[in-house]
Amino acid sequence: MSAIAELFERTRAENRAALVGYLPAGFPNKSASIAAIEAMVEGGVDLVEVGLPYSDPVMDGPVIQAAADQALTAGTRPADVLDVVRASAATGAPTVIMTYWNPVERYGVDRFAADLAAAGGSGLITPDLTPDEAGEWIDASTKHGLDRIFLVAPSSTDARLAMTADAASGFIYAAAVMGVTGAREQTSTLGPELVARTRKVTDKPIGVGIGVSNGAQAHDVAEFADAVIVGSALVRCLLDAPDEAAGLDAIRTLARDLRAGVERN
Repeated sequence: MSAIAELFERTRAENRAALVGYLPAGFPNKSASIAAIEAMVEGGVDLVEVGLPYSDPVMDGPVIQAAADQALTAGTRPADVLDVVRASAATGAPTVIMTYWNPVERYGVDRFAADLAAAGGSGLITPDLTPDEAGEWIDASTKHGLDRIFLVAPSSTDARLAMTADAASGFIYAAAVMGVTGAREQTSTLGPELVARTRKVTDKPIGVGIGVSNGAQAHDVAEFADAVIVGSALVRCLLDAPDEAAGLDAIRTLARDLRAGVERN
């Protein structure tokens, strides 16, 4: 059983959703991004998404784009991302990389999978890679014991939902809004319907992301999803902070609020 599968077995036994937190590697620099992930886990995040900064983040909103720009300016490279994964996994939280597919291809698919597994990573989230085009990744992830986290969206047909669910492992990432990522004042009303449709074709865990920014919203999503995924709101804690210490405090505080939300009490 993978570390992610064990996590969802535990959270289901605890009758709560898992809390998934995203932060880009190398933002605002390598050591600070590691400290931020550690603070996030201290605050209650169960599973960490480490973002691989990319120069053309077409699905990312302005907050994550700004963070990725800072990371790239600081010289963050795939080797640095793997170092961040190693430090994140050392916290005990299952850790995955969220990345567009082009950097993985450039690195070498099998080499990337091998190095991710060696760093203690649990899998990969691939927002722009669909299962029908993922043969090389499916082979490499199987070979190296990594989970494949594919995305479904409100626009996905029932047939595509079934195909994606069948190919995925770890959990399925339900992007509950159309458009780019980012925290919102209200969570998407499309989320419950998308999760319900996906549950008709699989019993694998389903995480809902894009839009959650506080504990109350996390609680709402936890009512129908197996995991609540938060990215932009955590990133903004660092973007808006006057210094690193204040940013880390803000991340811990937000993570605690989000964790209280997913507890379903």
